[in-house]
Amino acid sequence: MTEGRLRSAILLLAIAGLAISGYLTYVHYAEIEPICAASGACERVQNSKWAELAGIPVAVMGVAGYAAILAASLARAGPARLLASTLALAGFGFSLYLTYLELFEIDAICQWCVASAVLMSLLAVLTCVRAMRGEMAAG
Repeated sequence: MTEGRLRSAILLLAIAGLAISGYLTYVHYAEIEPICAASGACERVQNSKWAELAGIPVAVMGVAGYAAILAASLARAGPARLLASTLALAGFGFSLYLTYLELFEIDAICQWCVASAVLMSLLAVLTCVRAMRGEMAAG
């Protein structure tokens, strides 16, 4: 995959993640039920005690994370590539934790959360590939 295609894929995935987390942030503050294929599952996740961390909605953290990955991926410099991959790896780890909570604590799976976890997993892989390519080209 060329640098241009790799960067475009990262940007598209980050925008998709931003859209999902933005939607879930809207749902949170509008106090409405999210659109969900599995009856009640998304609402249970969204209304669980784990939907906020230190008083901040997890969806807002998603908006911040995806926006930061997007911003870092727009830059072409090596340090920005490293930052994007670090943010995506942190997001991947946090997504693993949230998926654990859905499966074993909340006992409900939110389709939006799964989609976000898949996007963050792909972002972690692609941003790391991009960062490593930048390091190899520099070295």
